[in-house]
Amino acid sequence: MKYHPINSALFIKNRKNFMAQMKPKSMAVFNANDIYPIGADSTMPFEQNRDLFYLSGVDQEESVLVLFPDCPNSELREVLFVRETNEHIAVWEGEKLTKEAATKTSGVQTVYWLQDLHKILFEMSSYAETFYINTNEHYRAAVETETREDRFNKWLLAKYPAHAVAKSNPILQRLRSVKDNIELDLMQHACNITEKGFRRILGFVKPGVWEYEIEAELLHEFVRNRSKGFAYTPIIASGNNANVLHYIENNQQCKDGDLILFDIAAEYANYKSDLSRTIPVNGRFTNRQKEVYNAVNHVKKEATKLLVPGNIWKEYHVEVSKIMTSELLKLGLIDKADVQNEDPKWPAYKKYFMHGTSHHIGLDTHDYGLLHEPMQANMVFTVEPGIYIPEEGFGIRLEDDVVVQEKGEPFNLMGNIPIEAEEIEGLMNK
Repeated sequence: MKYHPINSALFIKNRKNFMAQMKPKSMAVFNANDIYPIGADSTMPFEQNRDLFYLSGVDQEESVLVLFPDCPNSELREVLFVRETNEHIAVWEGEKLTKEAATKTSGVQTVYWLQDLHKILFEMSSYAETFYINTNEHYRAAVETETREDRFNKWLLAKYPAHAVAKSNPILQRLRSVKDNIELDLMQHACNITEKGFRRILGFVKPGVWEYEIEAELLHEFVRNRSKGFAYTPIIASGNNANVLHYIENNQQCKDGDLILFDIAAEYANYKSDLSRTIPVNGRFTNRQKEVYNAVNHVKKEATKLLVPGNIWKEYHVEVSKIMTSELLKLGLIDKADVQNEDPKWPAYKKYFMHGTSHHIGLDTHDYGLLHEPMQANMVFTVEPGIYIPEEGFGIRLEDDVVVQEKGEPFNLMGNIPIEAEEIEGLMNK
């Protein structure tokens, strides 16, 4: 891996917290992701199952973690299975985890080769009454592909039909949404890499540059700072492209007088950052562009103040909509009649700001978190208001990642990344 080793204390703590919420005499199993084929002998780059990584730190395919805190055999209360390595594999694929390295990474003391999985599971299952199976129940999930985890769950429940079944996901939704200080440090590192990329392009952008050239500059800066690259598919949207919320073609030339909306960020050690900025191609905002820009920035600042313990996500968005409505009235984009006659299911402000303001972020860009439960300290949210005006040929979105604090305003992990219009103009015209 490109990233520096992570302190195994994080994964030891995560497992302890998970096991504390398991039912008596229960066993939980977590599988690595598949390496997905493209065609012929080509595959997609491997991405680890986030739950397995969260509980073990193992970033390798064909790995399985089993947790059984009540197991009578104390050596089988935490068991990690990894692919057996040898000299041939080392030559053709590179170094894989040895048993000793797996223990050092995860803190799990009992490590077997994967070929022993069924035999060890048979012994463990004879002590267990309940299996915790892992499923993806994120509110945005729409998965058609059968995963390695799915296949294992089918096999396990068919092999041992007399066991009760419970779900790991509700436990993980709560645990993963509240970050440990080690996680916050990793996310801060991802944000710092993102900052380097953004500052790099402020000196690179000029009329005539192509969106994909900017993408290349960002990727260069991210990878040279130990990131795998983009945390998600990058959006580099100049001119009216910014009014397509998920514009990812990045194949147009940037023109004098246009704005470029960026939704780009780096990952680090599988932890994500998520940044949006909007800059003028020629280094100067027009008066109208700056007026709208400052309105978006104002909404972002006010929305950030609302991310405090006890608030509910849905109610938070209602409050943000009031702030945005006020700004759109000032900009002349809507009027009082629009607001008075609005459809409650699609309020007037939605014409120019049609997406949500915040989501959890962590190991996933849209991370786990139960939205109906109150916000807690050490949850990390994005704040990303936008105003999109196709008739004027531009859209503006601004986004930072912030940590909810026990008291006071959230801590901005992206506080060092330029955002004020005058600062951006100054840096682009140095």
